[in-house]
Amino acid sequence: MTNTAQNTTENATESTTATSARVPRAATVVVTGASGRTGSRVARAAEAAGLTVRAASRATGFDWWDRSTWTDTLRGADAAYLAVPSDVGAPGAAEAVAALGREAVGLGVRRLVLLSARGEDQALPTEEALHASGADWTVVRAAWFAQNFSEGPLVAELRERGELVFPAGEVPEPFLDVRDVADVVVAALTSGDRYTGRTLTLSGARLLTFGEAVAEIAGATGRPLVYRAVSTRDYGEALAGFGVPPDEVAGLTEIFDTLLDGRNAYVCDGVREVLGRAPRDFGDFVREEAAAGTWTA
Repeated sequence: MTNTAQNTTENATESTTATSARVPRAATVVVTGASGRTGSRVARAAEAAGLTVRAASRATGFDWWDRSTWTDTLRGADAAYLAVPSDVGAPGAAEAVAALGREAVGLGVRRLVLLSARGEDQALPTEEALHASGADWTVVRAAWFAQNFSEGPLVAELRERGELVFPAGEVPEPFLDVRDVADVVVAALTSGDRYTGRTLTLSGARLLTFGEAVAEIAGATGRPLVYRAVSTRDYGEALAGFGVPPDEVAGLTEIFDTLLDGRNAYVCDGVREVLGRAPRDFGDFVREEAAAGTWTA
């Protein structure tokens, strides 16, 4: 995705081979990464919609990289939410999704929803692997998460050092609330075949640079937080210094070079198309997290 003119076709790409997929309201849905950033919200939203959630994580005996753990997790379920650990475009992701998709379909779990990344070229083979699995699929391409500022490694920098060092330059991004991702996933699961064979592209409500985002957090917390842009090379060297394996560093820096080159600097209407409302605003997210003490040292 490189420009605003592509929004309409990217938001909803129809598949000519998709079959009808109706997940009943009392269905059992496997949620991979159920303790993670998106999976935990998908699990809560699915339960609120009346679905039975089967949490799938290493804590429950499921491992994306160990096929022997898949069958017991999938058997008897009606649908699954697929969130690949590390990144949807990481090495091995396409192969894992292809194999898990075939396993799911073979066990009668035909309805699969994959979390993907907007504008990430490296994610396309994983999406294509899902298409070829024989599943009744939906792909949800998400913009950069607002919750990346409140969960995971970035929040520690802001909380403890008062500084966010990241290779995003001054590129604007429409930061997306993960709760909107969860609501869209559940809508895709519970709306019959309406979103089967479609790619849904989601963004937040407005564009902000990473510096502007940190400034909003600083304003809400009353702390002098700052953003410092670095090159992807320098950021990779810093990751290596923290002990991140070389192949993982190479993959992450390649993905950052792709995602943060300006191709995603536009807002799209995917959330409104699916949910009938505007996306949650980044400012609301910041105020909620600031009130909860997320960035308090």
